[in-house]
Amino acid sequence: MLNKLVTVEKRFEEVNALLCSSDVASDMEKYTALMKELKHLTPIVEKYREYKNAESTHAEAEEMLNSGGLDKDFKEMVQEEFEQSKADMATFYEELKILLLPRDPNDDRNVIVEIRGGAGGEESALFAYDLYRMYSMYAEAKGFKIEVMNLNETELGGIKEISFMINGEGAYSRFKFESGVHRVQRVPETESGGRIHTSTVTVAVLPEAQAVEFELNEADLVFEAFRASGAGGQKVNKTSSAVRVIHVPTGTVVECQVERSQYQNKDRAVELLRARLYDEECRKQQAAIDGERRSQVGTGDRSERIRTYNYPQGRVTDHRIGLTLYKLDTILNGDLDEVIDSLITADTAEKLKNNS
Repeated sequence: MLNKLVTVEKRFEEVNALLCSSDVASDMEKYTALMKELKHLTPIVEKYREYKNAESTHAEAEEMLNSGGLDKDFKEMVQEEFEQSKADMATFYEELKILLLPRDPNDDRNVIVEIRGGAGGEESALFAYDLYRMYSMYAEAKGFKIEVMNLNETELGGIKEISFMINGEGAYSRFKFESGVHRVQRVPETESGGRIHTSTVTVAVLPEAQAVEFELNEADLVFEAFRASGAGGQKVNKTSSAVRVIHVPTGTVVECQVERSQYQNKDRAVELLRARLYDEECRKQQAAIDGERRSQVGTGDRSERIRTYNYPQGRVTDHRIGLTLYKLDTILNGDLDEVIDSLITADTAEKLKNNS
């Protein structure tokens, strides 16, 4: 590992030098790529230099202790420095192992989240709205921006289906573990009998795909215009502004009806389609790399039940890592950090185990 760190530090110096050159300064694409690389290398190099400083201090203290001739007080001080630097080296070494783990190339991307009501009818649609509200509040707390791309509501204020973009650096790294089936156990708002029902909502999290990374062939697309649907009344659109896009080779269908302009809906639909197809391609590549091995946490199986929200007990349980928190209200109000940080920690531990 230490040999790898020498190479990383050398590359860090090279990138810094390249960023100061006039050729790179005039090439915005290259400059941006190098800045991203520098951002990734910086914490590794900073920690490595802390490790080297501790190593140097340890060696100096050891040499002084072995030389003899130290008075009692000074020897105690050197001995303390020797022990502290040894502990620091061990700590920095473990931190470096984590920093050197392969990064998810999508972590810094914007993210598209798709929420759909599952089993449970209207109650499922109402909980889909609750999840959208939860993610919106969490995104806002993180300084991310949300743009709704497609929305299909129910008359009682629920959501049959919603797709929305979360814009912000690192958005995917915070939301990527949310893909899967979310289960809710509560007395439905639509019933007065007091019986606890179990409903489900599915969540899909897609990294935003750039056009240069995943090119769509216009000949493979079929566009259809239709009237935007809504919960009824004034929300019903009288013009055919909604757009449906069909990707013929895969049969993937995407709809967008949140904008008044058919052209805007078309652009958003294509953007969403590109993200879905890019995500599917990433899954195939990862499956080929991983073979039969699956991550402990997982980021992609949308049929997997990942979390239960139990209202009578005020409990949220993430089944992948066995985490149970009696903080239902605060979590549904967007306080997701404890859950997400625990998932990231578990994923990191799994990667470390697989790398050992």
